Amino acid sequence: MNFNEFELHEDVLNAVDSMNYQQATPIQEQAIPLILKGKDLLACAQTGTGKTAAYLIPILDKVAHESATHTGALILVPTRELAVQIDQQIQGLGYFVGATSIAVYGGNKGPEWDQQKKALTQGADIIIATPGRLIAHLQLGYVSFGSIKHLVLDEADRMLDMGFLSDILKIMSFLPNKRQTLMFSATMPSKIGELAKRILHQPEEIRLAVSRPVDRIDQQFYMTNDEQKLPLLVHLLSQVQNTSMVLFTSRKSTVEPIVRALRKLGLSARGISSDSDQAEREIVLRDFKNRTFPVLVATDVLSRGIDIDNLSHVVNYDVPRDPEDYVHRIGRTARAETKGTAITFINEQDQKYVLKIERLFEKEVDKQSITESLGLGVAPLFEPHRFRQAGSRNKDAGRGPKKPAVGQAKRRRPKQKRDEKTQSQPK
Repeated sequence: MNFNEFELHEDVLNAVDSMNYQQATPIQEQAIPLILKGKDLLACAQTGTGKTAAYLIPILDKVAHESATHTGALILVPTRELAVQIDQQIQGLGYFVGATSIAVYGGNKGPEWDQQKKALTQGADIIIATPGRLIAHLQLGYVSFGSIKHLVLDEADRMLDMGFLSDILKIMSFLPNKRQTLMFSATMPSKIGELAKRILHQPEEIRLAVSRPVDRIDQQFYMTNDEQKLPLLVHLLSQVQNTSMVLFTSRKSTVEPIVRALRKLGLSARGISSDSDQAEREIVLRDFKNRTFPVLVATDVLSRGIDIDNLSHVVNYDVPRDPEDYVHRIGRTARAETKGTAITFINEQDQKYVLKIERLFEKEVDKQSITESLGLGVAPLFEPHRFRQAGSRNKDAGRGPKKPAVGQAKRRRPKQKRDEKTQSQPK
């Protein structure tokens, strides 16, 4: 569907054309008409489907038709990086419209706070904010949101995962009851549905199935112990030219240790997590995009909504707990018809999460075990059910005194009985 078919304001069409948008994506094709009609909306679409433009384009159309002097739209997002990225996208799309916007997020120093205060006091067409920093401004009493007509919750599932529910509800107490509310989420857990019932009025729903990774991504799964991961990674990258890689770890406490270990192994790396200072995060992201260093170590703060193109590799140092997070992570590579490689390390504890990925893909993934041939030691076997059962027994055993020798014997005996039952006759 072409954007001309949406009957958008001429200035918005010029903006869309200047951004070189051609055909509307499925989420844009379904969402834009509903938003233009003023409907509340609950939309589920994964990162990379064009959902930001799906709500920005109709909101900018409203701005183009009105001569508002106060803030008309508020967009809540989970991370500072996403707030900055959306603000930049508004600057691009809103150039012909003359729309004003500002990103309000934490980690700033004095001048940035004052700039945010000025924008919130005088009003901007669109405010993009992280919940915590916005509440800090609201509590000081100089923010007026009485003219808000559109509220957008972007990456709503991620905000709930990060514990922002009470902040979101508090912010909404400052908004007019009569408004359009739009919820965009990459996944649709039950808590998203519960929140939608509380804040949306007769909403329309759009649910686009999570698409599987594109065929251009070479997905590689390797069985490893934790101490084998980095030496194995260095081996896998030894023949690669012009590496541009994001390594995802599930724990922010491991970011800096991984960076130090990679540097010792000869790979230039820097790290970023939610604990990083905002100015530092922006410098690291800028330098990485400019290819100043090849390896960026990050937590899932980067897995959604952050526009980093032309990655040669994505590495899952840990297997994501949610299979859709796996799709989001590896979706950072193989963009714009390029090819990419996704490497995932599987230790004993993470094996059960691989089963979830396989259920999403409806097929078994190939798991390689090459550490022994590289002199790195024996890799664990892929036995997710055994480790899950062992975990349950260990949990029960933890209720009484620990007796390792007895516990080991108890684990061996049931296995032997099962083996005996499967034998039809003695040899």
